[in-house]
Amino acid sequence: MTLEGNPITPQGLAALKARYDHLLGTERPAIVEIVSWAAGNGDRSENGDYLYGRKRMREIDRELNHLARRLKAARVIDPAAQTDPSRVRFGATVTIADQDDAQRTVTLVGDDEQDAAAGRIGWSAPLAHALRGAAVGDVRTVRLPAGEKIWEIVAISYAR
Repeated sequence: MTLEGNPITPQGLAALKARYDHLLGTERPAIVEIVSWAAGNGDRSENGDYLYGRKRMREIDRELNHLARRLKAARVIDPAAQTDPSRVRFGATVTIADQDDAQRTVTLVGDDEQDAAAGRIGWSAPLAHALRGAAVGDVRTVRLPAGEKIWEIVAISYAR
C-alpha cells in the first residue's frame, strides 16, 4: 500500500500547523525585535545580541520553509475511516509479539509525527513497512541494523 504525498493524521496536521503558527506569529517577531534593537546599538561585528538574533532568525526561517513544504504535501488520512479494520493500514494501532513473547504496541503515523518513545512509528520506517497489510496472526520479519527480528501480529485497532 503506497500513499502519495505526505500521509498524516488529523492530529499530526494540527500539530504541524500549530508549530508553524507559533514560529511565524510568536518566535520570529520576538527575534526581529531583538535584532532591530541590537542593530541600533552600533557596531554589529561584536554585538552578541545581533549576531545570535540573526543566526536564530535564519534557523526559524529554515524551519518555516520546511514546515510549509510538509504542510503543502500533507495528505490527511483519518484512521477511523479505514475500510478494512482487520488489516494493518495507516493509523492502525498494532500489538506485536516477538519470539520471546514480549509484546509491544505501536501506532503507524505520518513521518512528521513519529515518536518511537511514545510508540508512534513513521509510515516509512522498516517496522511499518513490514506490518503493512498484515492481519492478526500473521508473522512478519523486520530487517533492522542489528539483524532480523520476527514479530507476530496480536491485535489491530483504529482510533474511533
